[in-house]
Amino acid sequence: GDGLIKIEMHFLPDIYVTCEACNGQRYNRETLDVTYRGRTIAEVLNMTVAEALEFFVNIPPLRTRLQTLSNVGLHYIKLGQSATTLSGGEAQRVKLSKELSKRSTGRTLYILDEPTTGLHFVDIQRLLDVLDRLVENGNTVLVIEHNMDVIQNADWVIDLGPEGGDQGGCVVAEGTPQSVMKVKASWTGQALLEDVKNRPS
Repeated sequence: GDGLIKIEMHFLPDIYVTCEACNGQRYNRETLDVTYRGRTIAEVLNMTVAEALEFFVNIPPLRTRLQTLSNVGLHYIKLGQSATTLSGGEAQRVKLSKELSKRSTGRTLYILDEPTTGLHFVDIQRLLDVLDRLVENGNTVLVIEHNMDVIQNADWVIDLGPEGGDQGGCVVAEGTPQSVMKVKASWTGQALLEDVKNRPS
């Protein structure tokens, strides 16, 4: 069902070769004979979220889930992509999109660890819009992040330091991004200040 055959190499990383029975399409001939709007299941699973959003535009439950994936910046992943090939940030955003598809109680704490990893700046803004929507609905969002756009948009920043690893763990500064910028001992504050100075007016 994977379209690939795993060959264990013992002391080396495993390798994968295309399955000769299905030519990497993951399904037998009888299954591939069935189509929906001219597409087989293999072709559908090879679509990106953006392509599938157009293809399933008239099926509201699918469209809603796909739109949520797109909203968190995952419009480029393929529907049949293996979860093991996703980065940590992508995997978090898949989980976030699943949560967003549920009915919100307005009482949920979301903890995200560097969700912007690998995102284009346009997709970072999309993610920020989603996080803002979660907060507007009464939820709490805690983000561990180094991205200046995310930190600038935070309601409250807690800067741990003064350094990383063994030299860290103390609260160096906390407050709004503007107040953290005023703390000279805060590396995050100084980076925020530099970021603000370098932004085009």
